[in-house]
Amino acid sequence: MSALERISKKDLKELLNQGWMTHDAMWFVSCYQRFGIETTNELNLSAIALMSSIEVGRIRRAIGMDKVEIDTFEKMCRFVKEAMDLVLPEFMQAEFAFTAKNRMRWKWKEGQCFAYKGLKRIGALENYRCGVMYRIECWLRAMDIRYTIDPPVEGCLMHTRGSCEGEFRFFFPE
Repeated sequence: MSALERISKKDLKELLNQGWMTHDAMWFVSCYQRFGIETTNELNLSAIALMSSIEVGRIRRAIGMDKVEIDTFEKMCRFVKEAMDLVLPEFMQAEFAFTAKNRMRWKWKEGQCFAYKGLKRIGALENYRCGVMYRIECWLRAMDIRYTIDPPVEGCLMHTRGSCEGEFRFFFPE
C-alpha cells in the first residue's frame, strides 16, 4: 500500500497546508529581510489577488459549482462552507459562521492566527497588512459578490485590537 493510500484525507489536507503555509511564511520572511515591510506587503497582496481568482475557479470545479452563478446568499454560503472544508486546516484555528441572512462572522481563536504568530516572531507586526482575510475578500471579488467588512482589515487586528474577528455583510436580495 502506498503512502497516499495509507494517509487519511484529513491528514493529507493538514500536511499539504502545512507545506503551503511554510512556503508562504519563508517567502514573506525572505522578501521582508531583503526589501522591507512595505514592498513585501505590496508583493504579498498582489500575489494573493492574482492567486485568488484562479483558486476560486479550482474550488468551484472541485465542489461542482463551476457552472453555478453565485447570486444568492444560500449559494454563497454553500461555496464558503465547502471551500473552507477543503482549504482551512485545523491548525489555523479559524471559525466562519453564518449568523443571519446576508451575514458571516469570522473569528481566529485568541492568539492562534498563524500569520500573527509569525509576524510577531520576526518583529514585523506594526506595519503588516493582513493577507489572510484579504484572500477571503479576493474570493468574494472574484465571484462579483458585493460586501462590506466590519471592522475593515488593513493591518493585523490581533495586533491592534487584541483579537481578529468581525463580520461580512452581503448585498444579496432579501
